[in-house]
Amino acid sequence: MARPGLTPGLGINDNRKMCSKPNAPPILADKEYAAVSVFEPANLLREARRQKSIPEAAVPEICVLDPDGDILRVLRRERRASPSAAWACYHTDLYEFDYEEARYGIIACAVGAPFAVLLAEQLFVSGCRFLISVTSAGQIVPHGPLPYFVVIDRALRDEGTSYHYLPPADFVSADPALIDAAMTALKQRQLRAYRGAAWTTDAPFRETGGAIERCRARGILAVEMEAAALYAFAQARRQPVLCLAHVTNQMAVNTGDFEKGEADGAAASLEVIAAVGQAWRTAASRST
Repeated sequence: MARPGLTPGLGINDNRKMCSKPNAPPILADKEYAAVSVFEPANLLREARRQKSIPEAAVPEICVLDPDGDILRVLRRERRASPSAAWACYHTDLYEFDYEEARYGIIACAVGAPFAVLLAEQLFVSGCRFLISVTSAGQIVPHGPLPYFVVIDRALRDEGTSYHYLPPADFVSADPALIDAAMTALKQRQLRAYRGAAWTTDAPFRETGGAIERCRARGILAVEMEAAALYAFAQARRQPVLCLAHVTNQMAVNTGDFEKGEADGAAASLEVIAAVGQAWRTAASRST
């Protein structure tokens, strides 16, 4: 049975068990997509719990990646978030908070594709059932004055992590059911959000004029650093993940860029998180 909010058939094509091209660089060569990994997140966390004397317990079913850290900084400043007793990760701290009568987990400063997926793997074996990423992003195709949100429905794979999860392709797509539910929820709350593509890069300081123009020609709305990898993980592991770009800047070309709004954008981001979280809970309850 498909998990709530996940469209059947979005996983790996099992007939493509291995990708190997003559003279391909290592990132594209000899990838056994259907093979089980020797190093598993559950085993890593087992050892972390043993070493840290952390009892086994579940994290909140909805968790948030906050690459900029602004959301968590505001929650902590207002004493609305506390460390999770269930999180055994070696690299990060998970905080828990309540918003609109729902419980969430949140990890700050998880910047970049490898780090985001490392955490996603561990979150889903720790009790997470739906992962939301809200990251600051640069504007490619304008949609009016900044800031605003983009619900990322597909991501250009200009990073490395996704190629360890899915065969090569230009884009990786989100689950259409999650995107539709998120857009409906955001419109109901009259939040300023658009649906579209993002460019995921590992090298933000190599966003050249030519690269930006090529992305603009493809109708890409924003540039960020995590979505392609998270969506590849989501397809390969058949887990529900939704990535949102908080479009806040034009790559600092002009002075006065990166203004996010009230509470460094945390107020708007929490509204967006609540909207899509409720949409997922509604879909999950219908499928049980």
